Amino acid sequence: MRIVGLTGGIASGKSSVSRELQNRDIPIVDADKIAHDVLKKGTRGWKRVVKIFGSKILLESGEVNRPLLGEIVFADPAKRKQLNKALEPFIAFGIFWEIFKHWLYGTRVLVLDIPLLYEAKMDWMAKPVVVVWVDRETQEARLLRRDRLPEEQARNRINAQMPLDLKRDRADIVIDNSGTLENMQTQVDTLYRTITAPWSWKEFLLSRTGVLGFVTGVVIIGWFLV
Repeated sequence: MRIVGLTGGIASGKSSVSRELQNRDIPIVDADKIAHDVLKKGTRGWKRVVKIFGSKILLESGEVNRPLLGEIVFADPAKRKQLNKALEPFIAFGIFWEIFKHWLYGTRVLVLDIPLLYEAKMDWMAKPVVVVWVDRETQEARLLRRDRLPEEQARNRINAQMPLDLKRDRADIVIDNSGTLENMQTQVDTLYRTITAPWSWKEFLLSRTGVLGFVTGVVIIGWFLV
């Protein structure tokens, strides 16, 4: 199975690229969705976060007030680190479980949509890594327009992540999303052809088919040697 890492920054358009790939029948593991699930009321992640931040972050329903929690952690790096440390094990398990299920199913290409791929040091599991990049000015303008945040809060959220220029420098493939929708879609078409190209021998050997073939071969050889 070919595992492709997809990352970017807030308001870079990563989710749009992810949707374009999904529209082309590429399965996606969405880390944001997993993170949302591990913070639902009553889960172990929910209990850890409430223990750290107290009941003041809860709505009347008992669910976490996510906008309030975001406002707290993006304004304080220490609290953001506490939140990440509390939830990372559950999010990582959810991602690995999804990968395993796709491996069992025989998926040929799987995209890991992980905003903090580099920050969480999870880039080792993906090849290639695709970064959706925009310049800082465009990123701020899009975030202000999309979320209607005060400028200070918008900058805090951008500054909480690794700069997109650094991610771009570490990427195997860069999608420049500072232009038009049509330009982005053209780049996604090229990306699609790249990630759906024939497997390397290493990818084949690590796939379900390769592993089952190896195990079957070992069993047959062992049977003849008995």
